[in-house]
Amino acid sequence: IVALDSLDETALKKILLEPKNSIIKQYKKLFELDGIEISFTDAAISKIAKLAIERGTGARGLRSIMEKFMIPIMYKAPSDETIKNIVIDEKDVIE
Repeated sequence: IVALDSLDETALKKILLEPKNSIIKQYKKLFELDGIEISFTDAAISKIAKLAIERGTGARGLRSIMEKFMIPIMYKAPSDETIKNIVIDEKDVIE
């Protein structure tokens, strides 16, 4: 029997940013293929981590939280040739 501690905000932020194939890096690469640079503010990353904690989903819920607000952007941005840079802020993260 092993006791597991829940992940805190700092740990979830590391999961979003640090691994070689982190979720944030995957989105950056997808947009890069369309010639768009995307970046996430620290406030946005913190809000994503806080939502995962509030929902009790931990690291497994990070992708679904991000997909909720990224999918509309992923459909719109590549077809609009005027978009070259996207900055995701805290207000863009949908609860």
